[in-house]
Amino acid sequence: MRVVVTAIIERSDRRLLIGQRRREDTSPLKWEFPGGKMEEGETPEAALARELREELGATMDRCVEVGRTRHKYASSPEEFEIRFYAASIKETEVAPKEFEQIIWALPKELGGYDFLAANSQIIAQLATGRLKPAEILSELPHR
Repeated sequence: MRVVVTAIIERSDRRLLIGQRRREDTSPLKWEFPGGKMEEGETPEAALARELREELGATMDRCVEVGRTRHKYASSPEEFEIRFYAASIKETEVAPKEFEQIIWALPKELGGYDFLAANSQIIAQLATGRLKPAEILSELPHR
């Protein structure tokens, strides 16, 4: 089973970073959180840091797992385990290196975007305020 790691990055104004897949990608123009597949021998945290560098040119500061789900897309024969991480990055500005576009959306606005199906449960938790990534990270001890 392939493992996918995703970052839920929340700014101080409560907005979350989401990216729109490119037109030529599988599931074109769907919205998702930044992240991607773990490579052989990588820890989830190392994979997430690599993906954030590749997709946004961002340096991950901290992360903590906040949920996981399994999903099988109709376009793929294999099942994926998606691990969601509350994450923070060092940069205040990022660029959509691997996305059609990126935006910062309020949690209550997430339902208005056409997300990949595997994100539905985490979107519901974020939109209703049951999951607050920045609050979770603030409770972690600093390294």
